[in-house]
Amino acid sequence: MANMIINNKLSDEAILAELGGRLAQRRIARQLSQAVLAAEAGVAKRTVERVEAGESVQLVTLVRLCRVLDLMDGLDQWLPETGPSPMALLKEKNAGKGRQRASGQRTAPVMKSGEKTWTWGDSSS
Repeated sequence: MANMIINNKLSDEAILAELGGRLAQRRIARQLSQAVLAAEAGVAKRTVERVEAGESVQLVTLVRLCRVLDLMDGLDQWLPETGPSPMALLKEKNAGKGRQRASGQRTAPVMKSGEKTWTWGDSSS
């Protein structure tokens, strides 16, 4: 039985049926009965039957079944953690800096030889 590719064009019902079929294949490959899977996941056997039939279930049920079937790494790939946005990185980089003064110290202007220093009240221009 070939698995279909899950994409946005499929209906919710088709996606649930495909996921249910894949979970059933994984359970069978691990040589677990529905009853044993249900007991290890802490759900009812009828819940496992509903999942495998493609019926809607709570997200926590899916997580429990994936944990028992050793599929948690697949969930991490399915919905990876997003990194910070470029604006968040920029804000983090500039956090706490505020405005900065120009660096370095100013030096007194160098007087040319023969010039006299200017003082207040000196009206020569």
